[in-house]
Amino acid sequence: MANRERPLSPHLQVYRWQIQMVTSILHRATGVILSVGALLIAWALVSLAAGPEAWAQFTACARSPLGFLVLFGWTWAFAYHLLNGIRHLVQDAGYAYKVDTFVRNGWISVIGSLVLTALIWIVAMMSRGGA
Repeated sequence: MANRERPLSPHLQVYRWQIQMVTSILHRATGVILSVGALLIAWALVSLAAGPEAWAQFTACARSPLGFLVLFGWTWAFAYHLLNGIRHLVQDAGYAYKVDTFVRNGWISVIGSLVLTALIWIVAMMSRGGA
């Protein structure tokens, strides 16, 4: 058999990054992060049900620098997945398919999630004095 040159599949080195690619990848990644974060919620609920000592251990972990980073990241993942999910629902209804609107809404999802996360944490810190 003759060795024929076969075409290569395009990959990330061929494509120029666009907001559509970023929002798609982030939506999938934040979905995974939220699934893993559900284990943290289960841990919190089990600790709460187990009594004050177990709850104190959980809150000590959550208030540590690593715990704060994890909770902050999970909050951002939730905010992004929520806003991008709303964007998808609007598109599923048949709206916002023009390229400029599609790009604008992608940026709104990304930037809006950062703003929403900051607002959530500002309110949390002001109302409880800490995470």
